[in-house]
Amino acid sequence: MRLSRVTRRSKEEIDSVLRSKRLGNRRAFDVLFEAQAAYNGGDRYRKDRWRNKRYTYGDQLGDEITVDGKTITEEQHIIEQGNAPLKNNLIRRLVRNVLGVYRGQSKEPTCTARDRNEQRVAESMTTLLQYVRQINTLPELEARSFEEYLIGSLAVQKKWYGWNEAMQRTDCWTKVVDPNRFIVDVNMRDFRGWDVGLIGELHDIDFNTLCCEFAESPDDYDRLYSLYTFARDRHSFLDTWEEFGFSRRRNYDFMFCSDPTRCRVIEVWRKEAKPRYRCHDYNTGEFFKIEVDDYKVLVEDVNNDRIRRGLEAGFELKDIPLIEAKWFVDSYWYFYYLTPFGDILKEGETPYDHKSHPYVFKPYPFIDGELHSFVADVIDQQRYVNRLITMYDFIMRASAKGVLLFPEDSMPRGMSIEDIAEEWSRFDGILLYRPKPGIPIPQQIANNSTNIGISELLNLQLKFFEDISGVNGALQGKPGYSSTSGVLYAQQANNATTSLLDLLESYSSFIKDAAYKDMSNILQFYDEKTVKMIAGENASLAEMQNILYDMSVVESTSTPAYRAIANEFLMEIWRQGQITLEQLLEHGDFPFADELLQSIQSQSNQMQEGQQVASMPPQLAEQARQGANMDSVNNAYDMLRNAA
Repeated sequence: MRLSRVTRRSKEEIDSVLRSKRLGNRRAFDVLFEAQAAYNGGDRYRKDRWRNKRYTYGDQLGDEITVDGKTITEEQHIIEQGNAPLKNNLIRRLVRNVLGVYRGQSKEPTCTARDRNEQRVAESMTTLLQYVRQINTLPELEARSFEEYLIGSLAVQKKWYGWNEAMQRTDCWTKVVDPNRFIVDVNMRDFRGWDVGLIGELHDIDFNTLCCEFAESPDDYDRLYSLYTFARDRHSFLDTWEEFGFSRRRNYDFMFCSDPTRCRVIEVWRKEAKPRYRCHDYNTGEFFKIEVDDYKVLVEDVNNDRIRRGLEAGFELKDIPLIEAKWFVDSYWYFYYLTPFGDILKEGETPYDHKSHPYVFKPYPFIDGELHSFVADVIDQQRYVNRLITMYDFIMRASAKGVLLFPEDSMPRGMSIEDIAEEWSRFDGILLYRPKPGIPIPQQIANNSTNIGISELLNLQLKFFEDISGVNGALQGKPGYSSTSGVLYAQQANNATTSLLDLLESYSSFIKDAAYKDMSNILQFYDEKTVKMIAGENASLAEMQNILYDMSVVESTSTPAYRAIANEFLMEIWRQGQITLEQLLEHGDFPFADELLQSIQSQSNQMQEGQQVASMPPQLAEQARQGANMDSVNNAYDMLRNAA
C-alpha cells in the first residue's frame, strides 16, 4: 500500500514536470518564431546594406543584370565583351573624409547636474564615465560605429555589466553589434526606439564559451553537451569556414549557423505584460510594484499588523500610515537565451535598474520607418563614373593609333611587309622605294576619336558627387585655386560641415543614449570603494544616486586645445593671486605636475617640523625644463626656488 502511494506520487511528479516542460517548450517556440519573423523582416535592409558595403570597399561591379535571358554580374558581362572592368572608388574617399570630420570634433559625453550646487558630484560622475570609455576604447568603437552609420544607416551597441573573458575582470562593457545579426521589432516607428517591443541578437560561439556563459553545474554541462552535439568537438571539422580579412558568406540564417563548429544562441529581449499591484507606502513614501501572489503577505498582512499596533498605541485609524495598492497591468522587459531547438538556456526579467534592454541603437533618418544610407545617395554617380571610365578605355583601345597605310604598288624590292614595319618604327629608319604616278605615298593615321565629350561628362559626374554628398574639395583638403581667398576657402569648408551637421548631431544623440545606459550601470553595480578608487576620495556613490543628470556631448578634455585653454586660464588667475601654486599644479595639466606638487608638499612638511629645507632634486628640475616648453612652468619653477 505504501509502495503504491509512492509510485502514484512519483507518477504525478513526473507528469507535472513533463507538463511544465511542454509548456516551457511551447513558450520558447512562441518567442523563437516571433523573433524569427522580426529577423526575416529585416532581410531587405540587410541586402541593401550589403550592396552599400560592396560599393564602399571597391566591389562596385557585383550587381546582377540579365543579358539574353542569363543573369550575370556586371563585371562578368564586361569581361565577356572583351573589356577590362575598371573602377575608381570615390565612395571610400568620401566616407574617410566624413570620418575625419567626426574624429576632428573630439567629443565625449559629459554629465551636468540640474542643480548647480551639485555640479561637483556630476563631475565625479563624468570621471566614472571617462573611465568606462577608457577600458572599452570607446572612441575607436564609436568611430567604427559611425562608419557603419554612414554605410548602413544603423548603429547598434550593447551595454552590459559582467565578467569579460578577454579582459579577465568584471566591469561595465560595450560591444558593437553586427547589423546582420541584429533582431528588432519591424513595427517600430519611433526614431528614438521608444516603441520597440522586441530586440535581440544572434550569437555564434564556440562550445567552451557556451559552457562558460550558461553552465553552472555538471548537469548544465551535460545538457549543453547533448544539445550541441556537432559543435562540441570542433577538431573533427577540417574545412575552413572563414577567411581572415574577408567578410562572412551572405547565407545568414536565423535558425542555423553555416559553420558547424559554432553554437547558435539566440538572445531575445521582449516586452511582456502581466497583472501586478502598484503600491505606495505612506509610512516611508516609497513606491514599488509587487506580484499578485504577494498581495496578501506584503500588503494585507502588513496593513493589518500596522492597524493592530497603531490601535494598541492609541492612534486613530485614519492616522495610521498604510500601504495603498492598485491593480494594474505592468509592462516589463523579459529576456531569453534560446537554442534553435526551442530550449531555454537562461531567462528572466531585466536585471538593470533602467528597466530596459541592454541595446542602444540609432536608425537614420527613419522617416515612416525607412532607413536611407549616406552612401546610397552617391551610388548612381559612382556607377556612372565607372561606366564612363570603362567606355573611355574601350574607345581608346579600339581607335586607330599610328596605323601605317602602305600602298602595295610601292612595295620596295627585296623587302617584306615585316621588314617595312620594322624599318618604319626604327629611329632614323630609311625606306627606299620607287614612286609611281597616281599612287599615294605611305602615311600613318592617328585617330583622335576620344574627344567626344566623355571628359566633360566625367567632370560633371564628379561635380554631382560633391554636390549630392555635400563634401566639397575644401572639406577634402584639396588645395584651392590661386585666386581663391583664405576666407572664401574657410567658408567653403564650413558650409560643407554644415551639410553634414544633421548626420553628426544625430549620431551624437546615439552616443548620449549610450552614455545614459553606462551611467545607469555604473550607479547600479559599482560599490562605494570602486567609486572612490576611480573618482577620488571626495566622490560619493550615495550622492550620485540621488541626482538628476543632464547629458551633453561636448569637446573632449583630452584634446591639446582644451588643455592649453584650461592651463592658460589657471595661469592667469594664479598670476592674479587668486589660487596658490599647489592649486595650480593640482588642477592644471602639466607633464611634471604630480612630482612637483609632491616636492612642494614635502618641503612644506619639513618647514613645519623645523627641519632644513632641501632643494629641488636635480632630475626633477631637468625634467621640468625639458618636459614642458611653457613660460608658465618656468614661472612656477622660479617661484618654488625663491620659496626654498
